[in-house]
Order: sequence, then structure tokens, then C-alpha cells
Amino acid sequence: MAEDDPYNRKAKDEDNDDLAHDRTDMAEDRTVMAVERTFAGWMRTSFGAIGIGLGFNALFDAVQPWWVARAIATVFIVLAAALAVVAQHRARKALGRMSGHAVDRPDAPHLCYIAWSVCAGALTLILAIWFLLDAVSSGGSGSGSG
Repeated sequence: MAEDDPYNRKAKDEDNDDLAHDRTDMAEDRTVMAVERTFAGWMRTSFGAIGIGLGFNALFDAVQPWWVARAIATVFIVLAAALAVVAQHRARKALGRMSGHAVDRPDAPHLCYIAWSVCAGALTLILAIWFLLDAVSSGGSGSGSG
């Protein structure tokens, strides 16, 4: 007879609504964490591209003409900087549509700081590859003359 009571049905429906909202909130929290992991994955890929560029330059530095290894290394390092910028843009865009409930959302400026730090590091490496290596290897006269 308690099952026929309309008041019990209403309470049961409210419990189901609360559970549905809880499940939705938990799903959004999982998505926030997935966006964080994806951003971290893009950053790892960016660092991998920097490593490939530096490794290529180190292994094939003796290739003639002298600028070929540096140009290929520069392409990989520029790719790394582009990956960092695209990753932070996509992460900020995705996180802007969500709100964390039980987890803390990363702040958008922190994602920018990380991405732009990678870009600054990449630019520094490119300058070091093209200008500092010349000065170190030839005592300041540059190796591009021969």
C-alpha cells in the first residue's frame, strides 16, 4: 500500500533527480580532469618535439651545407611552440564551458603561463642553435662562411 502513496512517489522522483544531477556533476568533473590530462599530453609532445630538434642538431651538425641540420631542428622546435600555444587555447576553450564541482579547475592564466614559457624556451633554443653555436664552435667568427 505504501507503493500506491503518491507522496512516496514524489520523494522517489526527487531522489532520482538528485542522483541524476550528482551523476552529471561527476561527469563534468571527470571531463575537467580529462582536459587537464590532454593538456599535459600536448605539453609532453611539445617537449618531445624540442628534444627531437635538439637531437637532430647534435647528431647531424657536421652535415654540409652547415645550415641544413639547424633548419630541420628549428622546424621541430617551432612545431613544439605551436603545439604549446594550440594546446593552451583548446584547453582554455574547453574549460571555459565547464565548471568544477568536486575538483578544482585549473586557472586559465596558469595554462597560458605554461604554454608561453615553453614558447620562450623554444625561442631561446632557436637563438642558441643559430647564433651561440657559431660563436662557440669557431671562436666568434661564425661557421656560415664556408
